[in-house]
Amino acid sequence: MFVVIFKAEIVQLDHEYSQLAQHLRQKALSEYGCLKFEAYTENGKELALSYWSDLESIQRWQQDREHIVAQQTGQKRWYKHYSVEVCEIQRHYQTNIAT
Repeated sequence: MFVVIFKAEIVQLDHEYSQLAQHLRQKALSEYGCLKFEAYTENGKELALSYWSDLESIQRWQQDREHIVAQQTGQKRWYKHYSVEVCEIQRHYQTNIAT
């Protein structure tokens, strides 16, 4: 399994951003094989994690025309800068702690 880590410093997020982000999230999940998507925004920073079973799916998603346009818009309007890391998950575990 792979995770794509998107980190950004935000200029300003608006209603158009929210709508586009939701649309693209659903598209990645339904059309490109994204397994899970999580995003967090705090103190002017954004962190998004998307999980994928293979690199080919990630590459196809990177080539999606709407995704490319969204990246260009993000560079112009929403972000001061951002970075993307693609990592292979070597091990995963979790625990449920009862309270």
